Amino acid sequence: MYNYLYLLTPPYKSPGNKIVGLFFLNKYESLYESDFKIDNETMHSPFEYYIFYKPFQVLSRFSPEGDKKVLGSFFPHLKKDVYPVGRLDYDSEGLLLLTNDKQLTHRLLYPMFVHEREYWVQVEGTAEPEATRKLADGVIINIEGKPYRSRKAKAVIMTKEPDVPQRNPPIRFRKNIPTSWLSLCITEGKNRQVRKMTAAVGLPTLRLIRHRIGNVSLEGMLPGDMRKAGPEIKEQLFVRR
Repeated sequence: MYNYLYLLTPPYKSPGNKIVGLFFLNKYESLYESDFKIDNETMHSPFEYYIFYKPFQVLSRFSPEGDKKVLGSFFPHLKKDVYPVGRLDYDSEGLLLLTNDKQLTHRLLYPMFVHEREYWVQVEGTAEPEATRKLADGVIINIEGKPYRSRKAKAVIMTKEPDVPQRNPPIRFRKNIPTSWLSLCITEGKNRQVRKMTAAVGLPTLRLIRHRIGNVSLEGMLPGDMRKAGPEIKEQLFVRR
């Protein structure tokens, strides 16, 4: 009858003391609440959540590719069903979530469930207010060979260089050409979107760090660090600032 059926929330008890869940029906793009049978073990099945500060030049996957570093290079003993949610490009850094909670993974990857991602972006050139205005309003970028206007965003010129570790290897500076830092907060995740957006306003990206998703950030972490989180992270990831 339906193409796909997803349980979007953990099972919970309704006021009538029934165990219910919130479902998403792909075919009709609708939500509904329904009773369903579930045993005690399923109600309390443990999920694992990890926040990883992905360093530069690390692939967001476990399977090897040539001599490139992968997630397994850092944490070879995670459960086999724990996977990264989405990805960060090989040449990007920052927050990467890993989990075996498939419901959460679906919510984070499906565009219907909007959530913020904040990037700290070092760009070549002097950023002017006109550039951040264009970024905030949306710019035309190329996605899969077609023009696409990015959604409205939050773009701010950072008056001070953020307190982040030096990259290894460091970025290549061009003599006599200044650099600037931007905070760019978007609610979508197209392929290499941030780089394409800054290029569209004449500011090529030199360094890209995903600083936070929702209310979950890299605060207190260094590249290569991993922090285990509890189930409360499911709500924190969808907090809007």
